[in-house]
Amino acid sequence: MDEQYFLFETGGKPRDPWNVEEQGEEIPAVSVVFPEGIAKPLDYALPPAWVGKVQPGMRLEVPLGRSNRPATVFCIAVHTVSASRMKLKFASKILDEKPLISPMMLELTRWIGEHWLCPWGTVLQSVLPAGVRENAGTRMAVLLSISEKGVKALELRRQEAQEAAKPLSYANFETVQDAKIRQACEKTEIPRELRLTPTQEKILHTLMMWGKPLTTEELARRTNVSYGPVKLLRERGFIQSQQSRIRTGAGDHDAGEFTKQTDLVLNPEQNAAMVKIREALHSRKVPRPILLHGVTGSGKTEVYVHAIREVVRAGRQAIVLVPEISLTPQTVQRFRSRFSNIAVLHSHLTDAQRHDEWERILHGDVEVIVGARSAVFAPTPRLGLIVIDEEHETSFKQDSMAPRYHAREVAIQRGKMENALVLLGSATPSLESWHRAQTGEYELIPLVRRVKNRVLPHVSTVDLRIRDTISNGAIGRKMHVAMNECLQKKQQIILFLNRRGFSTHIQCPACGAVLSCPHCEISLTHHKSAGEVICHYCDYHSVPPQNCPQCGSPSIRYSGMGTQKLEVEIQSRFPNARVLRMDTDSMQARGAHEKAFAQFRAGEIDILLGTQMIAKGLDFPNVTLVGVINADTALHLPDFRAEERTFHLITQVAGRTGRGDAGGDVLVQSFQPENSAIQFACRHDYHGFANYALPLRKALKYPPYGELARIVVRGTDENGAKEAAETLAQRIRQELQSLHAADGRVLGPAPCPVVKLRDFYRFHIQAHARDRDVLCEALERTQTEVKIPSEIQWIIDLDPIAML
Repeated sequence: MDEQYFLFETGGKPRDPWNVEEQGEEIPAVSVVFPEGIAKPLDYALPPAWVGKVQPGMRLEVPLGRSNRPATVFCIAVHTVSASRMKLKFASKILDEKPLISPMMLELTRWIGEHWLCPWGTVLQSVLPAGVRENAGTRMAVLLSISEKGVKALELRRQEAQEAAKPLSYANFETVQDAKIRQACEKTEIPRELRLTPTQEKILHTLMMWGKPLTTEELARRTNVSYGPVKLLRERGFIQSQQSRIRTGAGDHDAGEFTKQTDLVLNPEQNAAMVKIREALHSRKVPRPILLHGVTGSGKTEVYVHAIREVVRAGRQAIVLVPEISLTPQTVQRFRSRFSNIAVLHSHLTDAQRHDEWERILHGDVEVIVGARSAVFAPTPRLGLIVIDEEHETSFKQDSMAPRYHAREVAIQRGKMENALVLLGSATPSLESWHRAQTGEYELIPLVRRVKNRVLPHVSTVDLRIRDTISNGAIGRKMHVAMNECLQKKQQIILFLNRRGFSTHIQCPACGAVLSCPHCEISLTHHKSAGEVICHYCDYHSVPPQNCPQCGSPSIRYSGMGTQKLEVEIQSRFPNARVLRMDTDSMQARGAHEKAFAQFRAGEIDILLGTQMIAKGLDFPNVTLVGVINADTALHLPDFRAEERTFHLITQVAGRTGRGDAGGDVLVQSFQPENSAIQFACRHDYHGFANYALPLRKALKYPPYGELARIVVRGTDENGAKEAAETLAQRIRQELQSLHAADGRVLGPAPCPVVKLRDFYRFHIQAHARDRDVLCEALERTQTEVKIPSEIQWIIDLDPIAML
């Protein structure tokens, strides 16, 4: 509020040049939003010389507050205001040569801000990569081009050369001497100021023929001359110069080796899907989103490729969103091998590389953009299709920082705005998407058979409660036998365990103390290979204690199973097998993923074990056995989506086998094999699971049958955080009641399942309502009217995915 007051000073003579005098006239102005701090748009006056130069989507520098400290802002509108209404400060600097945000993207980001209760400026800052904001991989340079004077000099020199080359005419029986005299008289006389040396002529001719401005270095290199003649031509006015930003080459990156492939012939089921997709692509109306529900191995990717091909033929572009964990070399290879111009956006790009890809996309040089969540903001000028592969994946929701958007919802809104088709694909769609397909909001296209009519793998469970089924390690007897059989047949195995590290639990048997993170109320994990105990939430590292920190007992007990311990067990029980572990610890080196998958594909690895990164999107025909070491890891989390996640994970990892002629089997080890989610996954029965889970959601008014917001309150003082959470919960209840919110209710506050995280104590609140606008209104009123102590932080997460 103080910022606003000092921005619009009223009364008295202006004391500095930032202010516009009252004139009673219309003056040019801009509306701007701030990346942080100030939530609402503010107005600034424009210097007269800037009118026509400043456009929405550009960044400006403006003075802020009493001290006029410089602040970077986004221009969202150019307009006029009455000078008599108020005194505006002048914007002080234009930061961009051209708009970085298109009008369409401005409108989309405004919608995101309203939909997820985030200031517009914060949204704009987040959708614009740092490399683009900072012009990474570029530098300012002087660019040279030929001037009108230079063109004239070249033309005169050309005419002179033509005349010198004319043959002597004997038609009138002139003597040779008479002809020479005549030609000398007719010869074009070049003024002294336009005369050129051969070197100067060569330089100007190169500039004219090249067709675009060159730097001094480029010009000297292409003409093989020194800088001296170039400098002299500039001084004489034959060459004109301008400052501009050019690439340095730091954004160049190797796309790797790949072999071009032709599109595969679709089977009848895929063809039927393409008929409907083609109709939607060529419809004059905004097409409904399409949900492509295909079992694992049904050829969804090939349908994506044919749909993209249809779009590219029409001169438009396509965005393919995949979960970050699935953005593997194998996924990228599938698209690189089919399309000539492709951009890949992922977290491992440098700022310069990301800026370079952004510019290529913006200028329409790219047909297909493949990337994770944030690729939904790619600046495509001719968007025709957005594909969201594995649309059920939780990583499409940003929950670590504002704006807490869901890429699926953003894609659907962008599709509406640009008349682009959104194609969602999954073997296990989210219950929200399935419900929309059942109610007609999406068009549903099923793929119920695997390609080449291959049979889905047989899935069986192993009850870990029965002593006869277990062994001394993580691999039960039944799985041990099955693994032996595969190895004898020279077939490959995938083992899935979604816990990294060696031991996941460290406890003193003498006093019962559990070794926990000093910053989080979470047990530390032993990473034997690194010789450390690590917190997987805040990344705290420490040396494993020799004695109990509480009682001093030397008998520390390490228990629980992580991927490192599983690797040791496999190497012990199958000493001749070639084993590879894939988790975030083992895959940190550059190119590690590519190398690992190449080895497995080449048959150099017999057993691949790992975490979630091996559960999706991989296609290895020689894999005939998949083992789920413990299916219960996510089943009992305090989260209404726990069963849905378990069903997704088992179904997806089971789909990694049976893709070749030898078929495949899946073994699922569990302490609760009778659980409904596990049973439906073992039967590959998505419809059964959806019919089981949706009525439970409906009874409790959880999504998709109601809107949900999670409010997390945190502070270093536990009581202070709890009191603030109670205040907020009470106010939200009051606001929902005053708005007569249908199905409106507030649950909590309650301690978060992980109550202490990074030295902050955390409490959360759930706010429910049938109508999103009503829920947002209640939350906005609470934001505006409730004053929480500055040492307490709180966030609003609409459509929450993580409840921990």
